[in-house]
Amino acid sequence: MLYMVMNLIRGEAFSFSEFFAYVIATLAIVMLVLPLHEAAHGFAADKLGDPTARHMGRLTLNPFAHIDWIGAVFIMLFGFGWAKPVPVNMRNFAKPKRDMALTALAGPLSNLIAAFIGMFLIFFSYMFIPLITNDVLYHVLSFVVSVFEFFTSVNITLAVFNLIPFPPLDGSRLLAAFLPDRIYYRMMQYERYLHIALLVLIATDALDPILSFATSGIYNLFFDFFLFIFDLYIKLFNLGFAI
Repeated sequence: MLYMVMNLIRGEAFSFSEFFAYVIATLAIVMLVLPLHEAAHGFAADKLGDPTARHMGRLTLNPFAHIDWIGAVFIMLFGFGWAKPVPVNMRNFAKPKRDMALTALAGPLSNLIAAFIGMFLIFFSYMFIPLITNDVLYHVLSFVVSVFEFFTSVNITLAVFNLIPFPPLDGSRLLAAFLPDRIYYRMMQYERYLHIALLVLIATDALDPILSFATSGIYNLFFDFFLFIFDLYIKLFNLGFAI
């Protein structure tokens, strides 16, 4: 949304349909995907032996159990943000470092699954475009596709961002699984400073090239996969049109 506002200030092209598509997609992220991300953490921890999230009522898709309103605003403005962290007690795990890494991985993985579904819905919608002759229906379907595109892109961005190996992001927990205990505990001593460093990197846009490269790479991978699947489907059933 922020880049759209900046375009408006600069007098550049601005599409209100894109704006509303982005709003709807990001609302879906805040109300559906962030709860899914946090519930996935809690579910994984619960299955690995830590019932803390279950006891605190966090194994739910109810968005109001998970939403951090500042993180939600960041989602709307920047395309990434956060929810209330699910509490995890590593002492309940049989293998703390491994199980903590698996618990951390569950969140970004849920975002990638949501993005994969979003890409499927994009291509599923594409199949109806050649069948539409009414201009109103065409614009409605184009708007729906825009929503799915934003939804898919933001989900991938969230997954990539959370995999950055800086505390308190999920990537730091994954990295810990591969570090010797001595180095891991030393890193945790500086967690607060690493957190500040992460905020500086975000504020200065230093992470943008990495995030853009990884996000576009995953997006294109999903796109190419479904392009191949749907193109094969069309050829097999002789549907008479191509994507």
